[in-house]
Amino acid sequence: MRILWTIIGSIALALGIIGAFLPVLPTVPFLLVAAWAFARSSPELRQRILDNPTYGPQVRAWQEKGAVSRVAKIWAVSAMTLGVAIALWLALPLWLIAIQSGICTAVAVFIVTRPES
Repeated sequence: MRILWTIIGSIALALGIIGAFLPVLPTVPFLLVAAWAFARSSPELRQRILDNPTYGPQVRAWQEKGAVSRVAKIWAVSAMTLGVAIALWLALPLWLIAIQSGICTAVAVFIVTRPES
């Protein structure tokens, strides 16, 4: 089972690293998954994520308090709004836009109601 957790953590970490360079791919959510998986397979790797000066504080804030920074909330909600706007601009089927809007609204409500770090 430890190998499975290591694989999951490694994939999530790789996606998080890619997300640090691509603006459309989020970094911290993948690092959260990586830290969660590494907690079950490699506490040393988990600690390296937590000790990272750039992303460690955000990961720790989520793990300790379920907190999300105000800037992260604004970026997340803005990105979801832009995604729906692009779907409208592309004239995608209304049923698809309705599903996308519903999911984005639910996620936005969840994110906005988290405590701020």
